[in-house]
Amino acid sequence: MSLTDDQEIHVPGLLSRYVRLQTGVKAHYSTSGESGPAVVLLHGGIPGSSGSAGFRYMAPFLGAHGFRVYCPDFPGFGLTEDPGRFYAYGQGGQVDFLQDFVNAVALDTFCLGGNSMGCQNTVNYVVAHPERVERFAVIAGMIGDLVTRDEMRAVDNRAKNGPLPGSGGTYDGSETMMRAMIESMVVDPSGVTDELVTMRTAAANRNREYYDANMGRVLRPTDPDELLRLTTTGRLDRISIPGIAMFGDKDVLYAVEAAHLQEDALPKVQFFYPENTGHQGQTDRPELHNQVFLEFFRDGKVSWETAQAAGISTRRAPHPDLVDVPADALSAR
Repeated sequence: MSLTDDQEIHVPGLLSRYVRLQTGVKAHYSTSGESGPAVVLLHGGIPGSSGSAGFRYMAPFLGAHGFRVYCPDFPGFGLTEDPGRFYAYGQGGQVDFLQDFVNAVALDTFCLGGNSMGCQNTVNYVVAHPERVERFAVIAGMIGDLVTRDEMRAVDNRAKNGPLPGSGGTYDGSETMMRAMIESMVVDPSGVTDELVTMRTAAANRNREYYDANMGRVLRPTDPDELLRLTTTGRLDRISIPGIAMFGDKDVLYAVEAAHLQEDALPKVQFFYPENTGHQGQTDRPELHNQVFLEFFRDGKVSWETAQAAGISTRRAPHPDLVDVPADALSAR
């Protein structure tokens, strides 16, 4: 991979685009695929994150398999420019940015997915605009106040139970720390190339002031009106939109037991626990995550073979509406 004129990594099948939102914000996004149903993929939230960094494997794969894929850079990330800070008011601002983005690129309905902060933004958008989302799929993140961050941390008994490296204002602007941050999120660091580190470091440093000013409100919203607006309790657990969740067994940010709390709170969502997978599963084990997302977004169900490879949860019976479960497997549970 090499950097483009936009200082993006060059990924075959992934194009760099801009769109002007109604607020005047210049939103950058990566896109793949020329026709077919729309998919929107949302990146994570550590410094240097972006649509291309988070979904450089999945977006071209889905684009080559009949989808139009959009990976926007949220304000404070990647190449999106929000100098007036129109969206710098926490998770609510991110939901509003996403709504303005999908309107600007003329997406009426779409499948939605995200990792980490992108998981949180996915569920927030689903409960705010359910009429726009056909299906949703999330990877390793928060689900709002239905299961809180504190509850997820409380069940983590591992010795390593501190903040993700580089979060909380400790990022020092160096490529050395950027590499350490990225490598901490995956089991296999072979995909952490020099070009990726350079791109993410430049993006993090370019957006550092915006990031530092806004991410505290994103991680822990405190405004009572925003909390009421963003609540997922009694909403996400009752939603009729089909959804799946993937959570790696070697996630550094939250233990698998935290995902079990989410699974218990979301009886309509099918959970998967892929083995040898870190916090950013879609870049750690791309072939597996690509196939799960493809089958679910294309067919509405994950095949039984893929579901088993992805570590389908054995904590409860599989959802026959979300997984193509053989009759003998269903009756055996």
